[in-house]
Amino acid sequence: MSQPNFNSTPQKPELSILKAMIPVFALVGMLAYNVFVYEDDALGGSNQFILLLGAAVAAIVGAFNGVNYDAMVEEVSKNIKATTGPILILLMVGALAGTWLLSGVIPTMIYYGLQVLNPTIFLAACVVICAVISIATGSSWTTSATVGIALIGIANALDVSLGMTAGAVLSGAYFGDKLSPMSDTTNLAPAMAGTDLFTHIRYMTITTVPTIVVTLIVFIIIGLTLDTSGQVSADVILADIKASFHISPWLFVVPLVVIGLIIKKTPPLIALLLGTLLAAVFALIFQPDLVQFISGGSQLNFKNAYVGLMNAITTDITIPTDNKNLQDLFSAGGMKGMLGTIWLIICAMVFGGIMDAIGALEAISKALLNLFHSTFGLFASTVASCLALNATASDQYLAIVVPGKMFAKAYKDKGLAPENLSRTLEDSGTVTSVLIPWNTCGAYHSGVLGVPVVDYFVYAMFSYLSPFMTLLFAAIGYKIKMITK
Repeated sequence: MSQPNFNSTPQKPELSILKAMIPVFALVGMLAYNVFVYEDDALGGSNQFILLLGAAVAAIVGAFNGVNYDAMVEEVSKNIKATTGPILILLMVGALAGTWLLSGVIPTMIYYGLQVLNPTIFLAACVVICAVISIATGSSWTTSATVGIALIGIANALDVSLGMTAGAVLSGAYFGDKLSPMSDTTNLAPAMAGTDLFTHIRYMTITTVPTIVVTLIVFIIIGLTLDTSGQVSADVILADIKASFHISPWLFVVPLVVIGLIIKKTPPLIALLLGTLLAAVFALIFQPDLVQFISGGSQLNFKNAYVGLMNAITTDITIPTDNKNLQDLFSAGGMKGMLGTIWLIICAMVFGGIMDAIGALEAISKALLNLFHSTFGLFASTVASCLALNATASDQYLAIVVPGKMFAKAYKDKGLAPENLSRTLEDSGTVTSVLIPWNTCGAYHSGVLGVPVVDYFVYAMFSYLSPFMTLLFAAIGYKIKMITK
């Protein structure tokens, strides 16, 4: 038997597809077991280490095939360097989320959003409200655990199917999660594919907007056929929001400014920084008592204002409330809260870098290109891989990371712009995770809402229409962007 060589001449040898897939099979197997053991806590660090173990398996395969150790480290270094932009954006997104909570921007959006409820269009309103809140917070989990619970309670009073309501809540929540620049998956997908955040979001609207329109139409039709009774009352939650924050329509200026900057194609870091600083100013104007509370001082002076705002930007803050349904919403992790996702990205880059250095990604890309001669075939294989990983690894992040690294070169070799891959990863990896009971997302949402996955599966239309929409557009060749020199 040949011995591994960690000191041979640098090279990128040709691997057979079987050898190239050894690290992938090992990684998926280890991840599946790890998620089984740790469940929702797997993202606390164990999954990240499993990615490093997968990288170690890849390094062993490369060593036996004569790949130089320094070549592997150099490729890892290049990969991590390429994620500098996304990592900085993630940190700024955490800062933005903290100041948007402290200033009252997010609570104000929820406060006015809840008031659009109407019994006749209740289900469609659930989609809209959860979409707005999820865009503002960047988290489908927070939306589900806060307003989602309230909407389920209202549905119960109206005698509306809880499965329908949960499906509407999750459709809106995942629509907002996909399009929010504060969402970790929305940052993760372009980082894996090799494009930037706002290019990814703009390109994703091509499939996402038609999908949510179809979803809304279906829920409007269902709502018009329902025989609802009772009264919609969100008085308690509205009163609790108003008790904790000074609510004002002027707070909408902050998100509108950020949206305007994005539309004007302002560089993401600049747009997010300005949104953070503007929200900090609004926090001093509209929520001075909360700034003082977060600072821990007895009165609001320059020093305490600085401490309060810096705490919101950099670390965990919690706004006091007696409403248990609002406790998660009234908490933010700041830049610190993004470190887990950054950790995941770095470990994924280690795995991807070594896979690239040993020639595994090239072997997989060639096999895919030989197997799928059409653009549609490549899109279909990406969707299938994301679905398979959601079912086996049981985690949406891994359903984005692993296919993202494996398919990036195949898309490039086909002349397809990287945003095609990032969009497909979200259309099939992010949104379908909630449809699988043993996936962390499926288990979380069904537990929080108190509705089994089997009950809301049919009504979570946005989640299962998204993969079909991306495949439809690929099949007809609509808006498939090519690489331009």
